[in-house]
Amino acid sequence: MGDKMQNGSFSLGLNKAKPYLAMASLQVGFAGMYVITMFSLQHGMNHYILAVYRHLVATIVIAPFALVLERKIRPKLTLPIFLRILVLGFLEPVIDQNLYYLGMKYTTATLASATVNVIPAITFVMALIFRLERVNLRETRSIAKIIGTVIMVPGAVIMTLYKGPAINFIKLQGGSQHSVSNDAEAKHWVAGTLMLLARCWGWSGFYILQSFTLKMYPAELSLTALICFIGTIGGAAVSFVLERDMNAWKIGWDSSLLAAVYSGVVCSGIAYYAQGVVIREQGPVFVTAFSPLCMIITAALGSIILAESVHLGSIIGTVIIIFGLYTVLWGKSKDQQNSTTEKGKVQELPITDSCAKSNNLEDSVDGPATVLKIPTESPSSRET
Repeated sequence: MGDKMQNGSFSLGLNKAKPYLAMASLQVGFAGMYVITMFSLQHGMNHYILAVYRHLVATIVIAPFALVLERKIRPKLTLPIFLRILVLGFLEPVIDQNLYYLGMKYTTATLASATVNVIPAITFVMALIFRLERVNLRETRSIAKIIGTVIMVPGAVIMTLYKGPAINFIKLQGGSQHSVSNDAEAKHWVAGTLMLLARCWGWSGFYILQSFTLKMYPAELSLTALICFIGTIGGAAVSFVLERDMNAWKIGWDSSLLAAVYSGVVCSGIAYYAQGVVIREQGPVFVTAFSPLCMIITAALGSIILAESVHLGSIIGTVIIIFGLYTVLWGKSKDQQNSTTEKGKVQELPITDSCAKSNNLEDSVDGPATVLKIPTESPSSRET
């Protein structure tokens, strides 16, 4: 009996930890993608074509699993659902990815991962607009979410307008060469940061629309495959228009192939699917809660592998944004605790005196309505 209770509590604890473990693991994968992609872009990979190859790989990997595993549960693809998937396919794979690649090329991989910290605030604002979140100014948790969102704004402004001196946490021999490259792109720093912040708006919009689409089309693998397929077609169309050199499509056994395969499998295929599952359980704001972990890992890998320097403006802005981020998440956690408490309350059914008299429950009682508490019936009692 004791072993069964221990196994049951362990299983319950593991189920509760799954969303946290999934999102934390994704941040490690994202950090690797930032570094590998930056290395590929520095060695001449075209960012438009990289986005196409990334989602082509993701489509090839995810589509077979979707066809086999969801063949019995896949809903019918109606026109409203298809239109939503069409927007999803352009919003993240085409618009978001190209802004991200170009913005990171003009700045650093560390800054690209740091700007992701504003996504929770943007997602919260969008969720509020589309009524996925609620705010009551009389409640502390709602005020915390508003204050946290407001705090993130000056952090993003500092990251954009103030670069500051470079701070080398890990000094390597390749640092001087990279600093020369950074100086050549210094004039694009503000433009690159604005692209990265604009990309965050696109990513937040993707989360919100994905949340709505999953309610109509609850097949995560199929949805992921369709998004990546549409993103491949849309990205290819954009690339043919903006990149006329056909030699840019050539890819060898080098960092370009590694960037396409790694980002396609881990950051498009697996990430879209895992985010979709967690969004259905925890909501879009929860998914964005783990972005600071990605920034820390990226900063460490960027210093070691890319010899990147972290600038003072990025550090100050990031600290402010993280403070606002966890203020928002504190309010969100209180929302979840409150909803859990409300679900656990005993169901109560009001019975009026007239109903009571007609059913001979309390014939001699005159007065206000009484309350009949109905306990939850367990499965074992039903079987007996």
